[in-house]
Amino acid sequence: MKIWSSLAVLFVIVLAGCAEGAKMVQESEDGGVVSYPFKGEQGSMLSSFRQGALALMKEKCGGPYTIVREGETKGRSRVAGSVEGAQEIVQERRWGIQFQCK
Repeated sequence: MKIWSSLAVLFVIVLAGCAEGAKMVQESEDGGVVSYPFKGEQGSMLSSFRQGALALMKEKCGGPYTIVREGETKGRSRVAGSVEGAQEIVQERRWGIQFQCK
């Protein structure tokens, strides 16, 4: 039983590593735009990647920033599943935050 729980934990870690987290998609001298994935039922505010996006903005500005606007942005589609014939297309939703340094 212990081996199955260890394998389950390893599987979750591998899947989390495959997900693309928060990233800077546009940058200017005094701000930019970051985006991160979220699940529809969870919502963008509760996404575990939101903290990463906020950290990117703080790092870019070296401190305080102002969120100019935010909303859903273009996501992506990817094929999931490693077994031939058991693959499915997964739609990834992304949230974008435009910010300006103070």
